[in-house]
Amino acid sequence: MKIISADERLKQHTGVKLAIFGKYGLGKTSLLKTLDEPTLCLDFEAGLLAVKDCWDGDVISVRGWEEARELACLLGKVSAGSPACYGFSNFCFNPAKYNYLDFSKYQCIFIDSITFASKLCLHWCKNQIDPQLKKIEADKANDERSKKLERSDNWAIYGLLATEMSVWLNILQHITDKDVIFVGLLDSSTDSYNRMTWLPQIEGAKTTLELPGILDEVISMIPYKNEQGEIERKFVCKTINRGGFPAKDRSGRLDEIEDADLGKLLKKIKGGK
Repeated sequence: MKIISADERLKQHTGVKLAIFGKYGLGKTSLLKTLDEPTLCLDFEAGLLAVKDCWDGDVISVRGWEEARELACLLGKVSAGSPACYGFSNFCFNPAKYNYLDFSKYQCIFIDSITFASKLCLHWCKNQIDPQLKKIEADKANDERSKKLERSDNWAIYGLLATEMSVWLNILQHITDKDVIFVGLLDSSTDSYNRMTWLPQIEGAKTTLELPGILDEVISMIPYKNEQGEIERKFVCKTINRGGFPAKDRSGRLDEIEDADLGKLLKKIKGGK
């Protein structure tokens, strides 16, 4: 434990942690092209066709939640062998087997997408439930005890999901020397009074609620009509905004509407012109 002086704190390089949510087809993945710093993309969706011929960055394809956890621990420089990390003492993790991975040259980690990452996490959580309980459910499908077990299973699954996602996001949040950018889908719903509500599409309500408290910036990407009547992409960055979109600006340097350019956005958040 040490006291960090004001001068030391001001000299520290701290990466920005932000999430960008938008509807299908707005080009969230193509935001990679607007980054002007060395970037590693963690591809959860196998969906990089949009930047195949116009972005020359490096990619790691993530196909399971175990890989996602190990990558978080490697990037965050923490040991996943400790029960304190994810709450599981049986999570075997050997950083030595990843010695061939060098993350030092990257200044930004781009995660495409948090929506699909949460789906992988939910699938993993479902597989952790005791198979014996599933057998009882199958044998007594109409039994009241079986229904209680099913409810208990669902509580356990989504409780585990909330823990997994929260710790995973916190580990990535504490990567001090890199920018970390999550992209994800934006959902809308209409209530009985015809009022529109917008929410990030993430499995588990608790993760959705906790996300703004974990990350520095939460941004919605929307189609926006400019003064010439043309439709273009824009970032909504302020919590109080005209469309009621999910947004948060911890830096205090952003306007309500910003250009959909990550290079310019990161520079402005960090205090550049």
